[in-house]
Amino acid sequence: MATQPDNIRAAFTRADPDERRQSLIEACARVLAREGAAGVSVRAICAEAGVSPGLLRHYFAGVSDAIADTYRWTGGRIDAALSQAVSEAGDDPQAQLLAYITASFRPPIASPDLLASYVAFWSLTRSDPQVAAVRAEVYGQFRMGLERLLLEWRPQLAGPRLAAIALTALIDGLWLELSLGDAPFSAAEAEALAERWLVTVAG
Repeated sequence: MATQPDNIRAAFTRADPDERRQSLIEACARVLAREGAAGVSVRAICAEAGVSPGLLRHYFAGVSDAIADTYRWTGGRIDAALSQAVSEAGDDPQAQLLAYITASFRPPIASPDLLASYVAFWSLTRSDPQVAAVRAEVYGQFRMGLERLLLEWRPQLAGPRLAAIALTALIDGLWLELSLGDAPFSAAEAEALAERWLVTVAG
């Protein structure tokens, strides 16, 4: 009878190349969340995916490449959650803007596992150019989305770029506390703070 690792490895072999690559990306994300940047290696990722170590290099140039693509995939998941929140907010520009902001205060974005992965990504940005480039890409896309929604809400808003940067800092701080757990405020209170900040921006 095949062992569990043998069954996983067989399933991986039968999967198409895109599925195999995605399986390795998700395994990398789990290792990052559990072990941090120091615990990520070819062997650790492949062990998490239940495959032999040599398979990673069929899909990635190395660990750095796998981590960068995992960061990009994680950013894509966040973007999808933000887009869903906006789409569910109706047609009112202010409601859409608040939905984009406050989605970060609730799951799946406000999550200990996601925070742990991001801490690992951040720790690598100074030493790994690929990871640093993805960080700039992911944060740039978030701020652009925020700036676009700010202008749709207040077309005459002066300095939308700086407003988006300041609001991103507020969001990040509140998200960090909520994701760590035992925050001294609730998600609802974080949402109220964000809404109050918008009133200040609007003048």
